[in-house]
Amino acid sequence: MVASVAILMVGLISWPGLPGGQIQLEPGDVAPYDVVAPSRITYESQVLTELARQRAADTVPDQYDAPEGRIRRQQVNRARDVLEFISIVRSDPYATPELQADYLLAIPDLKLDPEAVTKILSLSDQQWSQVVNEVPASLDRAMREEIRESTLGRVRQRVPSMIAGNLDAETGAVTEELVSALLQPNSLYNPELTEALRNEARDEVPVQTNTIEAGEVIIRAGDIADEQTVEAIDRIGLLQENWDWWVVARAAFFTLTLLTVTIGLLYRLRPATLHNLQEQAILAVLLAAWLVSAKFMVIPHDWLPYLYAMAAFGMLVTVLIDLRVAVILTILLTLFVHYLGASGPVLIVYLGVGTLIGSIILGRADRLTAFLWAAVAIIISNFLVIAAYGAPFRTINTQSLIQMSIMAALNGGLSASIALIGYFVIGNLFGITTSLQLTELSRPTHPLLRQLLLKSPGTYHHTIVVSNMAERAAAAIGADAFLTRVGAYYHDIGKTVRPYFFTENIADGDSPHDRLDPHTSAQIIISHVTDGLDLAEKYRLPSRIRDFIREHHGTSLVKYFYYKALKEAGDGQALDEADFRYPGPNPRSKETAILMLADTCEAAVRAVRPPSRDAMRELVNKLIDERIANGELDESNLTFSELQTAKSVFLRVLEGVNHPRISYPEPAHHADEREGNGSVSDVNGDAVPAPLSVIAPSLPDVDSDPGVEPAVTVTPRGGVEEYMEEEEYMGDNEIITELVEQ
Repeated sequence: MVASVAILMVGLISWPGLPGGQIQLEPGDVAPYDVVAPSRITYESQVLTELARQRAADTVPDQYDAPEGRIRRQQVNRARDVLEFISIVRSDPYATPELQADYLLAIPDLKLDPEAVTKILSLSDQQWSQVVNEVPASLDRAMREEIRESTLGRVRQRVPSMIAGNLDAETGAVTEELVSALLQPNSLYNPELTEALRNEARDEVPVQTNTIEAGEVIIRAGDIADEQTVEAIDRIGLLQENWDWWVVARAAFFTLTLLTVTIGLLYRLRPATLHNLQEQAILAVLLAAWLVSAKFMVIPHDWLPYLYAMAAFGMLVTVLIDLRVAVILTILLTLFVHYLGASGPVLIVYLGVGTLIGSIILGRADRLTAFLWAAVAIIISNFLVIAAYGAPFRTINTQSLIQMSIMAALNGGLSASIALIGYFVIGNLFGITTSLQLTELSRPTHPLLRQLLLKSPGTYHHTIVVSNMAERAAAAIGADAFLTRVGAYYHDIGKTVRPYFFTENIADGDSPHDRLDPHTSAQIIISHVTDGLDLAEKYRLPSRIRDFIREHHGTSLVKYFYYKALKEAGDGQALDEADFRYPGPNPRSKETAILMLADTCEAAVRAVRPPSRDAMRELVNKLIDERIANGELDESNLTFSELQTAKSVFLRVLEGVNHPRISYPEPAHHADEREGNGSVSDVNGDAVPAPLSVIAPSLPDVDSDPGVEPAVTVTPRGGVEEYMEEEEYMGDNEIITELVEQ
């Protein structure tokens, strides 16, 4: 099972896309044939949105800081330093013209050419003095206006107009050369401000949508595909991606990790699933269905992923197996969906939380309304998750918000509907006794229970008491209490075929077994099991309920009639013990074992009526210990600790059922009338009537057994055969001997 799920997961993750009718196309490729849209679709286009946002950003010009006076003063001071250095070079008597030219060419700020250097050196001292005075003044005037890198050339062109007009041509040319060389931008580019304004412009552009009509040609054969065309083909579901073996390897690693964690959690939290082939088969079927549907639904789409009914998966696992298994498998499926579609946190939380909430609210699904409440809970959860991630919905338009709200509501309703349908289909397919089936079977209006009440009222009463005992004991040890209770209702339905052969249904004290041989009586008693199975098949009772019928006596011996047959048999006459044994098998589950013990203890206590709690405890212990010693509980997986718990529960219930009664005295004149007619005398010699014993055990709890009213049987106190089923109270030969002697 695990290997099949692993192969399926790897295949779905690695599978590039849907088969058939797809095209492999990338931007720049030539279309091999016409691609036509099969249906109308409107989608949010990332390509168009990015183009629109880029156009908005391009409209924002470069941003510059305001002109800085610091840069102007810095350049003016630098100009004075450069002029002073040139003056020193010009006045150096030891430097040759060639060396002076080299000095001037080496000034980094000016980057003069040889012609400009020659002009500077050829000026007279008076002319140079004019240059020294004019350059800082002209540079200061030029840099008082805003100068950017982009406008530096235009400002240099206007330098001649900023130089004093009283200079001769040679002096003016040198001054212009030096001022132009020393000019620097005083308004610098601000990249942070520019980028912020452009991002603001991009953010103001809404998401662009694109609509493709059904039958529209997206690209014609021979055309070159661009990004917008490829996106359209992808969104409409016709783009086939290339197969990549690295994708297969990553899928295998992910699947191995995920299944390892899942198996580890099951081993720790519910190891029974790892040993139950039926549960594994159910999980494999459910996982396969939901993994495949995730491949088709968790795709880049506006609303389809939000309709994925993952909550139905969790609810089905909960009602068919266990809530712990549902939580573990929900984690597995959520991580798979995230990896499969690279989904964002909103969708993952939306699906995961909704699944867990639905599973918790549904619980055992005792009522159909549980599915309705689960749907409501999922819808509320979906809305809360959307609100948690989307509020205050500034980036979501009204249409998208309404669309997501509709999907959230549909998701809850669809999940509950699929879970309800799957509950019946998978339950019948795998033969699972569901809680809804048990609820229907527990109703007293069921035909078999009606027959039991009308034909076998004593057996019905016994059934109610036993169901109470078994249900409480099952709940105390952690078994399925609801299943145990319903199984107890039907364990003796076979007695409706021959009700008056069982003493709890005999009112006049005349037992038909007195006129039958022990072998025939034993076969009649044993046949209530096979008759019950026939009725169960006729009324289509689930297999788990039939187990209670066939296993509630196991392979025990009908000792009363067996020992009676031994007594009547001659010394040389052989007697087959198998003719006096139930067909079995012995209990194979905790629930059927609990019923066997409850059935045995209730019948014995009802017959013997121990006078004290200690005597009752001794009787219950003896009966259960005998079952253990005979190996009748070996296949039930009941532990000794659970048996002790069950004993305690049985004693509490039986004490309430068999509490002491008060014998009320009658008026003296009534007593006088009855003297000599069955009356007895007390210590003072007064006649008192022989008491009647009203066998009326307490009603079952309202919560545990709604709508079921036990029958009340009033019988006179007499021999033990009038109160007990022969096969049930004859379990201890010593007790039988003592009762018969009395």
